[in-house]
Amino acid sequence: MSNPPVPFIVRKLRGNPGKRPLRNAPEPALLPECPKPPPFLSPYAQDEWWRVGPQLWTLGLLTTLDVSPLAAYCHAYGTWREAAEALERVAACDEAMRGLLIKTQDGNSRRNPLIKIAADAAADMIRFAAEFGLTPIARTRIAQGIHQQPPSKFAGLLAGSDEGDSK
Repeated sequence: MSNPPVPFIVRKLRGNPGKRPLRNAPEPALLPECPKPPPFLSPYAQDEWWRVGPQLWTLGLLTTLDVSPLAAYCHAYGTWREAAEALERVAACDEAMRGLLIKTQDGNSRRNPLIKIAADAAADMIRFAAEFGLTPIARTRIAQGIHQQPPSKFAGLLAGSDEGDSK
């Protein structure tokens, strides 16, 4: 399985560890300021937009073409949060199963659909979050090459350093 192409801004942030010439690929226009969330987003989704959007914009990771993917991430977050809260309300009224099972019309038990809704939204949210570097692993991948390692104590030996020479 091959890795997806890395955006130019991310390659530049990494410090070009492969040392191949960086070609400035066509990049979408940067926005003059962090855009407002689309009006169709739920209040929870809009809160998430304002939590992450300005940081992404500051890093140059929120361009004109990134507004819709960010809206999709925020929508998934809003759906996950609403489903999780609804499940918690059901659980508060059901001490035996904590809302994990519900009774069907024919009296059988089955898994509460809220569990699947929350799980699906969480999976979508994590997938979108990784695209923006919002997960620890994604940040680690971006950060590789940004923070240079301190020189080792042997770094000067091969470079012909005169530090250790005594006269």
